[in-house]
Amino acid sequence: MIAAAPESSASPPAAADPAALRGLLSGLRGRLTPGAALGPRTWFRVGGPADLLFQPADTADLAQAMRLLPPDVPVTVLGACSNVILRDGGIAGLVIRLGGGFADIAIEPDGLVAGAACLDMVVAERAAEAGLAGLEFLAGIPGSIGGAVAMNAGAYGSDIATILDWADIVTRDGRTLRLSGAELGFAYRHSALPAGAAVARARLRGTPAPSAEIRRSIAAIRQSREESQPVRARTGGSTFRNPDPALTDRKAWQLIDAAGCRGLALGGAQVSEKHCNFMLNTGTATAAELETLGETVRSRVQAATGIALHWEIKRIGRPDPASIPSPAGDPA
Repeated sequence: MIAAAPESSASPPAAADPAALRGLLSGLRGRLTPGAALGPRTWFRVGGPADLLFQPADTADLAQAMRLLPPDVPVTVLGACSNVILRDGGIAGLVIRLGGGFADIAIEPDGLVAGAACLDMVVAERAAEAGLAGLEFLAGIPGSIGGAVAMNAGAYGSDIATILDWADIVTRDGRTLRLSGAELGFAYRHSALPAGAAVARARLRGTPAPSAEIRRSIAAIRQSREESQPVRARTGGSTFRNPDPALTDRKAWQLIDAAGCRGLALGGAQVSEKHCNFMLNTGTATAAELETLGETVRSRVQAATGIALHWEIKRIGRPDPASIPSPAGDPA
């Protein structure tokens, strides 16, 4: 059980006052870093700093922080930052990044329990070692388990909704709850995770099978990614969700290609030539260039095909007005 937060007569700090917020949270066991650089932590390598970054020691520490936070302080939970555009103005309030205290994996006869900070591909490998099939698709998702649960991540014919038994979450008011897959309300690339909540760990089902067979499946997934996606570039994974099949039988990349956006560039941001539902930071991109390029692609696809693409990449934080470029022009 987690003890209730002690009462305090101190007035809550203003949401925009990182120093006061740091003082309020100073008794926590985790690490607090004001003005922490976040861009280098993202796969795109762009974005501004956190007002205050908190790396909790464990679930109890995270819950205590949530209880201490005034309700007007915004909270942003970051995972592996593989499917995120972090805007150039940084993130207001408290940014939570889960680390070693959320990276354990416990093997069970018909599944495993993985901390939210565990990388998806590591979970796939551990399942293979344990002879648990059904989790191979995680080897094709460049993220962490917490983010995978939050967005019902999927690839190669499966998704989190298919294998999740339950997830332990910490709510914005500091409660620790265990939610089933049904309670998480999974849909395509979506869960009904409560606003401001953080996933702490999840139990994933597996089916006993020979490890060698599982490893072959994982190898095939990795080869497929290597051949079809720009996996060695600074990218954020799939930019847009595939449209509803009731609207079109074409995938997002096919619509982007049909609209003439393959290779489209804006500053250091570019639509991948290899897979045009991926954007790249070719070396000098800003978050604003990436987001503007994505919006340009959406506009062109809408005009060319009548289909509205919806972002799969999360765009978070404050824009920097000085860095917002004009829409992208034609590909070079």
